[in-house]
Amino acid sequence: MHNNFYFLRKLSVALEKKIRNGVISECFSQNKDELIIRLETAQKPFFIKASLSPVFPCLSFPDEFHRARKNSVDLFDNLIGQRVNGIKQIDNERSFAVLLTNSFSLLFKMHGNRANIILFKENDVVALFKNNITSDTALKFADLDREIDWSFENFRQHRTKLQFIYFTFGKIIWKHFAETQFYEQEDEVQWQRIQQLRQQLENPTYYLTEIDDKLTLSLLAVGKIKKEFQDPLNSVNEFFISFTQQDAFTLEKSSALSALKSALKASENYYEKTFKKLETLETENNYKTWADLIMANLYAIKPETERISLPDFYKDNHQIEIKLKKNLSPQKNAEIFYIKSKKQQQELNRLQQVLNNKEQEIGSIKNNIGKLTGITDLKTLRALAGSLKLSISSEKERESMPYHMFEYNGYKILVGKNAQSNDKLTLKHGYKEDLWLHAKDVTGSHVLIKYQSGKTFPKDVIERAAQLAAYNSKRKNESLCPVIVTPRKFVRKRKGDPAGAVVVEREEVIMVEPKL
Repeated sequence: MHNNFYFLRKLSVALEKKIRNGVISECFSQNKDELIIRLETAQKPFFIKASLSPVFPCLSFPDEFHRARKNSVDLFDNLIGQRVNGIKQIDNERSFAVLLTNSFSLLFKMHGNRANIILFKENDVVALFKNNITSDTALKFADLDREIDWSFENFRQHRTKLQFIYFTFGKIIWKHFAETQFYEQEDEVQWQRIQQLRQQLENPTYYLTEIDDKLTLSLLAVGKIKKEFQDPLNSVNEFFISFTQQDAFTLEKSSALSALKSALKASENYYEKTFKKLETLETENNYKTWADLIMANLYAIKPETERISLPDFYKDNHQIEIKLKKNLSPQKNAEIFYIKSKKQQQELNRLQQVLNNKEQEIGSIKNNIGKLTGITDLKTLRALAGSLKLSISSEKERESMPYHMFEYNGYKILVGKNAQSNDKLTLKHGYKEDLWLHAKDVTGSHVLIKYQSGKTFPKDVIERAAQLAAYNSKRKNESLCPVIVTPRKFVRKRKGDPAGAVVVEREEVIMVEPKL
């Protein structure tokens, strides 16, 4: 209810006491969907922070705000130097206007995903904060108020569509009514409850509460109440801080869990593929048998024989056909089979060790998923994510950067998100001293290890980055993957090449296991 009419009308009264006769000295934005207004008042500077994200539009009033030196732009130039004459709450609307000198009015329209800030000169729109909401240009200041007929006759006439005629109540109130059998009650009882509610909303207490596991600012004592406030400014400030912290926690936890679940799925797929490969090798492990049969039947094998059928004394003397190299002696053929058998056994041993390691890895990932699922605070989450070297960048970072960032032993490793991102990563975020990696001969992500002045790239860091390059390529499910490693200065893009395609002028290749 932080943008509900009944809350905003109390907020606007409290806000007017703070900023009346104040002068606007700054109006700027340094983040998308965020506007900061600074007012000079008799006591101290007062800040209005309007966060108008479509998913969470909310006003807050920080005690201080330090403007960034970069990436900051001035907006609404007409406002600078204007004095606040008062505040007008728009009747039955989720909007209020700061009334200024020279016939200017700044409207805070808190309409969910269409929230906006609109500057009026007398009755007409002068400027919008969100220019993409073009319908706001047609608004007239004199037409903003809305009316509600609160008569009993109107109530009885529209009893089946009360949410339509009492549109200011909002979702929390109607949800509360539904949960307390409002709709099953008689006309007179419903009418009395509505009148009682209106009286309660005249002098409300403000509750920071959880409803359906979501933090909410409510004027009703519903849900899991965490704090109570008597002042609307304090309540919305606390709500904004708590909500954004909870939102950051939810996003980062979801990101970390997603990374672990992706790693688990990859490990399980790798385990299954390796297990099948091991089964196939065990089934087809015939080299030693062939060699033993040849050595036991040397007298029966004529020179330059290409195929021979011999009784297999390992399997009840069933005949088995063996293909030979006719230009080699029987003993030499047997020797080759013994060598192949030895190599095959080594591969079997290696695959078994890989499976054992992967089983431990899968168990560890599942254990970490369990730990992560049980975490309820951001500090513990970030500590665990850091120890697991998980990338849990914020939503804003994930949207703006063309790469996922990992850290390993103090080095930053950047992994391109897609073909277009690969170009941005390599060409715009890569410097000639950085180390560039890519899975050889297949499509995949560009990877950069950021250079640190005066240091050579440690072998284990290069191997970790190569594992990420292999994992983020078409070879992610192979046992071993060749990865190109070269300084960024030897990577260039030709005019006309498709997104992600580059030319590597000098390279080294290392073999690694694909691993997230």
